[in-house]
Amino acid sequence: MTLHKEGKKILFIALIVFAAIFYLLEYVIVTPSWLSNSVLGLLIIFYLLILQFFRSPKFVINTNEKHVLAPADGKVVVIEDTEETEYFNEKRKQISIFMSPVNVHVNRSPVSGVVKFCKYHAGKYLVAWHPKSSTENERTTIVVENGGGVQVLFRQIAGAVARRIKWYVKEGDVVEQGGEFGFIKFGSRVDVFLPLDAKINVDIGDKTKGGRTIIAELP
Repeated sequence: MTLHKEGKKILFIALIVFAAIFYLLEYVIVTPSWLSNSVLGLLIIFYLLILQFFRSPKFVINTNEKHVLAPADGKVVVIEDTEETEYFNEKRKQISIFMSPVNVHVNRSPVSGVVKFCKYHAGKYLVAWHPKSSTENERTTIVVENGGGVQVLFRQIAGAVARRIKWYVKEGDVVEQGGEFGFIKFGSRVDVFLPLDAKINVDIGDKTKGGRTIIAELP
């Protein structure tokens, strides 16, 4: 298990702040030992929670041009045919994966190919399961065309807690299936839009592993 680069600054600042809090309680305010020890215990637990959030596991990725891999760890919350209005302007099959604060938050490309479209949108911070979060929240939309000419759109969506989306690709880049394309800090969701004739391999409520779970098969 390694630490993701997005967490290093946050973890360093948290360590300084938590150490300062304990120092003030122990040596400046001079609180009873039971209180300062209790606070220390809570600070350690909170720090470990932040630490686990920024974990970045390493594993072997089995690539397949026909497969669509989960872009994130989480739970499938939406499977439906819907009108995609930003890029395709036609009906697509949508799969949405909700990431809780305890999930790994590395975002991985569902398919290999060339980035045909990449756009960031500032927006609101509605809760991730709100019906309008996909079109009104802060988000980044990316479209990748695979070797067979099939285009897959995936969208990072910020939520009420997640207020920082990071992405590492731009139009024209070549991405590998399962390769890291971004990160969402402290939970939210990722939507994937597929051709209507794609075969869906997951159900509502299923747990996914980014870069490992095959959520669909392309025609």
